[in-house]
Amino acid sequence: MGDDPNQRGNSRRWIVREVENSLRRLQTDWIDLYQIHRPEADTDIDETLGALTDLVRSGKVRAIGSSTFPPSQIVEAQWVAERRGRERFVCEQPPYSMLVRGVEADVLPTCARHGMGVITWSPLAGGWLSGRWRKGAEPPTSSRAERLPHRFDLSLPGNQRKLDATEQLAQLAEDAGLTLIELAIAFVVRHPAVTSAIIGPRTMEQLESQLTAADAALSDDVLDRIDEIVPPGTNLNPADTGWSNPALEPAARRR
Repeated sequence: MGDDPNQRGNSRRWIVREVENSLRRLQTDWIDLYQIHRPEADTDIDETLGALTDLVRSGKVRAIGSSTFPPSQIVEAQWVAERRGRERFVCEQPPYSMLVRGVEADVLPTCARHGMGVITWSPLAGGWLSGRWRKGAEPPTSSRAERLPHRFDLSLPGNQRKLDATEQLAQLAEDAGLTLIELAIAFVVRHPAVTSAIIGPRTMEQLESQLTAADAALSDDVLDRIDEIVPPGTNLNPADTGWSNPALEPAARRR
């Protein structure tokens, strides 16, 4: 990534260049999984898949995937791969947590139908489910909150809904004999379409607090209670979707 408009995106030129740069930095001959993060409206998916296919067939990349793609474009990529003889995306990496459940409505079922793995990101909802966000406590400060106020500013209704839900989920975790972190990660990996969850600890203490989630078992009663607090397929704050649909921009709505 860079300030130059040519230093980003899903074009053949940029993908090939950055794969070569990654191989050089990593001092390796291949990349096990290379994922395209978010669709790009002005680059045809066939160009992207064509570049990735050449990289796979040359041995520089072993498997390819998408990240934060809407379901329609997940399907489009599968169809293009089949019709044009391209390598197909074998996995999707969507945002998913107890507060951000929108992918349950279509992304996860679409991945399951196409036999794709799912590697979710932000199971702690950007820190909301870390135990630090509680009613009556001073909101934690972080560079992420400063960069993304639409996801953390408590004056916004969507974030107030997240705070209310977090309080109820924290109490549920305590009643179940779990930490909120354990409940959050165990919930994500329990979904039958999910392969694994990406965690992002920055300290050994954070890592240890998250690894114990691997042994957490959620009963049906606990899952039902989570559904009552945050209904399935719901994002409490639409800003947490992770991708902005260009079709909803003013220019696309004839304004």
